[in-house]
Amino acid sequence: MPRRVAPLYEVHGNLPALEAVLAELDVDVVVVGGDVAAGPWPDETLERLRALGDGVRWIRGNADRELARPSESTEESGPPPHLISWMRKRLSHDQLQFLGDLPLTETLDVEGIGRVLFCHATPRSDDELLTRISDEARWRAALEAVDADIVVCGHTHVQFDRRVVDVRLVNAGSVGMPYEAEPGAYWLAIGPDVQHRRSEYDTEETAQKIAVLWPDEWPSASPDEATEFFERASRERG
Repeated sequence: MPRRVAPLYEVHGNLPALEAVLAELDVDVVVVGGDVAAGPWPDETLERLRALGDGVRWIRGNADRELARPSESTEESGPPPHLISWMRKRLSHDQLQFLGDLPLTETLDVEGIGRVLFCHATPRSDDELLTRISDEARWRAALEAVDADIVVCGHTHVQFDRRVVDVRLVNAGSVGMPYEAEPGAYWLAIGPDVQHRRSEYDTEETAQKIAVLWPDEWPSASPDEATEFFERASRERG
């Protein structure tokens, strides 16, 4: 049973952000929470984490699925087609198959914490849009079949911590593309308590490198702007 777990979500191919987090880790298990490769350094980021070996557990994000199976991509839920094409050219068949075969959820019993379920968006979907301000009834429906003390999610790139009935719901935020008030790489540390963490790195230099590599504008938003955007998108989906 692990004592310390680090969920790293939404790395989005941002290798410098990932390196900043890895330099601070002292854990038994790393959980990669999805959307790992969809960004400016897709190959290098994926292989950096795969090289960590058996100490890593993986789950699938919507961008991982859409990279592996482009026919399932929509601009609403993930990277647009021209970015998917750009990234697929930089990933091997083996890497794409690896991303496509990842499970939707992972569950770990963490010493002193209890049973923790890790999912990308919700336990039933890798692209369901629920946020820190979503109605509790919607979260209850998404967590209905869950047997866990804590559910760790991501997808909306904004850290939060709330309770839904008897389940503690924690969003790990984003390592590589955070929508937060301060720049940095955002992640979660579990054990002996649950902590939202932020690792500093040279975000200005990284932004300059991304601007050269990435064939589009790198997204940014405040926590409130992102949350309101995803809430509107969720309502429009119905």
